Amino acid sequence: MAAGRIRGDGDRERRREPDDRDAGRYADEEEYEEISAAEAAREGLRQIVGLTGRDPLGITSIEPTDDGWLIGVEVVEDHRIPASTDLLGLYQVELDLAGSLLAYRRTRRYQRGKGD
Repeated sequence: MAAGRIRGDGDRERRREPDDRDAGRYADEEEYEEISAAEAAREGLRQIVGLTGRDPLGITSIEPTDDGWLIGVEVVEDHRIPASTDLLGLYQVELDLAGSLLAYRRTRRYQRGKGD
């Protein structure tokens, strides 16, 4: 329930007491909402496209970590004719629990259609 005091002009000034919903605000804790695996995958893909400007092929992996998410994203690095000779890149994106980018790196570059 809100606490209040009466001001001289008769208007009531309200002051809300802190409760459990305010725990982080009063302890200087960072407030964020953890994202789901699907949201992390979409955000990882969006980040790679924004950073590299490359055409994405899709998500190849997603892995939870203690601090967030590791997402594998495959992109076309160089379009060639025929398309079966395109150069592809595999990037690893590291996101924190809230979905903010921590790091990214290209882990592999290879020709489409070439097996491991």
